[in-house]
Amino acid sequence: MPNPNRPITRRLAGLLAAAGLMASIATLPTAANAQIKLETPLHIVVGYAPGGATDRVARIVGEKLGTKLGVPVIVDNKPGAGGRLAAQQVKLTPANQNVLMLANPAVMVVAPLVFKDNNYDPERDFVPVSHVNAYDFALSVSPHLPVRELNHLLAWMRANPQQANVGVPATGSLPHFFGLMVGEKAKVQTQVIGYRGSAPLLNDLIGGQVPIAIDTEDVVLPQHNAGKLRILALSGDKRSPFAPNIPTFKEAGLDLSATGWNTFFAPASMPKDRVDRLATAIREVMQDPDTQRKFKDSGMTPVVSTQAQTMAMLKAYKTQWAPVVQKSGYQP
Repeated sequence: MPNPNRPITRRLAGLLAAAGLMASIATLPTAANAQIKLETPLHIVVGYAPGGATDRVARIVGEKLGTKLGVPVIVDNKPGAGGRLAAQQVKLTPANQNVLMLANPAVMVVAPLVFKDNNYDPERDFVPVSHVNAYDFALSVSPHLPVRELNHLLAWMRANPQQANVGVPATGSLPHFFGLMVGEKAKVQTQVIGYRGSAPLLNDLIGGQVPIAIDTEDVVLPQHNAGKLRILALSGDKRSPFAPNIPTFKEAGLDLSATGWNTFFAPASMPKDRVDRLATAIREVMQDPDTQRKFKDSGMTPVVSTQAQTMAMLKAYKTQWAPVVQKSGYQP
């Protein structure tokens, strides 16, 4: 005779099993938390003084990253030697410390090609973690120079080679080498003059002491909008969302494009699982609408990137820029 209690017994057993399974699941960390949890504070090292573009990027990302990781995130500014001092220190970080470096092409592409005593190798001593933003270079002219289009400027430079000086925020910087690229592509002799930062460069450009300048878009655009100087072209492949009325170099008649970036790097000593967790966390931070808004408010384009995409970008970038730097014969 069938047992009338069997269906109830089976159903009850099933419910109890399900409840037990749910309880077990509830006690496990979520996949996201398992991926990004750290136990000690994270230090983000920036090789420049507070207030610059790289520092701003570190603080925007760091604020959100601390919440996601559940640990304090501390931005350590270690200026010196154009960012190389920070790289030299970070490469020595022990494996048990949570340290990332936020760096730009001057530190990770240019410096290793031109400094004999660089004391670090980007490919051997560091692991790329996440590419987080990109920016264009802007070619600007003094308001005292009577040109309003790039082709007019190039004609003026050919007619006035002794006056055709191009100011850049630092010798050996990406704007420096981009200025050489412009001169070569346009077949114009350019004399690049390095300054000690963007502020004195812009002061001399606005005052007419230097007729032409190349710097990053986020630095120059506020002065352009205020009518204190004129941007004639931007270096991106397409028009900047921050300056849609300014043509690209290609649109202005010079087949040339280039961008700069900021990327997080881990010291080679960091265990791979921790690098992976940090890469995941940074990518999630960069997907956050508030993070993207803050980047755009600062005149910078946010980038959401996987580790693989970051590595591919760096490889392509070095392929583009290494010949330019080496051909220039630049010696610090």
